[in-house]
Amino acid sequence: MVIDYDTLKRLDHAYLWHPFTQMQEWMADDPCIITRGDGHYLIDVHGRKYLDGVSSLWCNVHGHRVKELDDAIRAQLERIAHSTFLGLSHVTGIQLAQKLIEIAPHGLQRVFYSDSGATAVEIALKMAIQYWQLKGETKRTQIASLAESYHGDTVGSMSIGYSETFHRFHKGLLFPALRLTPPHVFRYYQRTGELAALNAAINEAKAKISQNKDSLAALVMEPLMQGAAGMWSQPVDYVKAMSEICRDNGILLIFDEVATGFGRTGKMFACEHAGVTPDILCLAKGITGGYLPLAATLTTEEIFSAFLGEYKEFKTFFHGHTYTGNPLGCAVALANLDLFEREDIIGRMQAKIGYLQQRLSDEFCVLPHVSDVRQWGFMVGIELVEEKNSRMNYPPEKRIGHKVNLEARKRSVMIRPLGDILILMPPLNVTDDELKLLLDVVYDGIRAVTEG
Repeated sequence: MVIDYDTLKRLDHAYLWHPFTQMQEWMADDPCIITRGDGHYLIDVHGRKYLDGVSSLWCNVHGHRVKELDDAIRAQLERIAHSTFLGLSHVTGIQLAQKLIEIAPHGLQRVFYSDSGATAVEIALKMAIQYWQLKGETKRTQIASLAESYHGDTVGSMSIGYSETFHRFHKGLLFPALRLTPPHVFRYYQRTGELAALNAAINEAKAKISQNKDSLAALVMEPLMQGAAGMWSQPVDYVKAMSEICRDNGILLIFDEVATGFGRTGKMFACEHAGVTPDILCLAKGITGGYLPLAATLTTEEIFSAFLGEYKEFKTFFHGHTYTGNPLGCAVALANLDLFEREDIIGRMQAKIGYLQQRLSDEFCVLPHVSDVRQWGFMVGIELVEEKNSRMNYPPEKRIGHKVNLEARKRSVMIRPLGDILILMPPLNVTDDELKLLLDVVYDGIRAVTEG
């Protein structure tokens, strides 16, 4: 049944509540309503095409309507769409677990499925806490995380990735976490040189973790790039140092690679740049190529073995979800990983990463209202400010990032900023011409809004 735009708009405004959206503003506007996708493009109900410049919220890998991924889902549908993983197993769940361990950093051995990045992190937190309880170290109930991090919007993930803007109304629900200052705070806000900022961040982490090592269960961090917190980058040496500090103090290390995993930084996993294996690795977003909700929490055999025992000991990890290890999601994830390998996705990204670096440095960094450009691979954050020398932000009511977003949309490119930080996160097999279009349009949009 074909429904006209005005009817769809009316129904949307009457019944929907969109995430991270001020609905009063939304209901006063004409929404962009997507009806289908084609390759790296989204197509609205009027037939207009938009380059998907943020990979449909950072998860789309190869584009939309990819034959191999579509076929994998159809083939699985002919077998079974869903079967519980509680007390049963199934073929695609087993096969995907094997594949994930084969490509994961060496030392990870066990896979626990869920269905979103936040749940992958929640599982990691519960595993870490229960692990120490089972080991008899009952005081280890505290979690360390990086200041200005973001790990999702469930209660545990909010607690370790607290954002005043997002989470202040829920403060009473949250548990306290030990906050460590990442290098970008020293570099950007305190205007410290890059090496001095790195050393300051490492020294603070050493001091805080050593002082609290008897009560700490784990450190949780996004390696190389704190994504939804503002696309804040870290040097490789910071990731190495945090791993060493955790090892020296007997603390578990949890990497949240929900955003950074599956090629986004130019390697399959961001921690590969540092040659570091965490104790627990959280994955989601790109795991299915952006097709279906699926997540995985990977851990070591040592952690897994602590949960083994007689039933009457109640060491079991009592956690699960209805759609844990959904067969459709696992099937398309397997096809996604096959495409990574067969199409040499990571290898073919490298020249494009260099092109991104060059243009961001030569053209964007010099713009009068761009205060900072952060990049790892295909993850880019461009920060806009009212006054560059003082780094004075625009007043929120000016909606500068949103205005650039609308300018880009006029030029048939879809992006989604974080406040006044423009995020570029194209599909990993974006063509050279499409990448050029993305950068041209965002550049022109910045100038139109900030210099007009």
